[in-house]
Amino acid sequence: MVVVQDKPIAINASPESSAPDAKIRMTVEEYRAIAETSEERYEYCNGEIITMSGGSSSHSCIAVDITTFLNIAVRDTNFQIFNGDLRIWISSFNHGTYADVLVINGEPEFNADRTDEILNPLLIVEVLSPSTEGYDRGEKFRKYRSIPSFCEYLLVSQIETYVEKYHRQNDNDRWELQICDRIDQAIHLQSLNIELPMQEIYRRIKF
Repeated sequence: MVVVQDKPIAINASPESSAPDAKIRMTVEEYRAIAETSEERYEYCNGEIITMSGGSSSHSCIAVDITTFLNIAVRDTNFQIFNGDLRIWISSFNHGTYADVLVINGEPEFNADRTDEILNPLLIVEVLSPSTEGYDRGEKFRKYRSIPSFCEYLLVSQIETYVEKYHRQNDNDRWELQICDRIDQAIHLQSLNIELPMQEIYRRIKF
């Protein structure tokens, strides 16, 4: 069972605000204008802007190595690999967010005339951080599950050799869990029909 544990922290309304937890509210058009120029990364949650925390060196290494392995493994197929620069738009929640790695099947489906908001992720990978783990497991996963094309989810620890893989079953209501916690194991990605070795995920990580 996936349980919502905690939420990301919203940015302050302004430096002068007397309420440190006040949230910025803005239209999606205003959010997109900020997202195009800001060095920081923000989620858009139905009118609220939420800061996304930065990652560690281990977080970055793991995400890069997964992206590299998948890109090579599927380069002669219809699958396409994207890193964390491309925003996922979750229409049913009016929510724009980012994943560490995402895979699509065929051509990308963009949100209206946007080229930076994708609608059809097949596989999503999140490298867990202490500040976001509860969110990635809970509310974010719940929202991802509303995307019709989405069928496989990897949650990758950066502090130990541990990966959880969730795969949507044919009836669309059940998700099967596979856990890998040994470096000699491999994760079977049904959506891509390939094996992702744990050694490739943690090749540059020293625990």
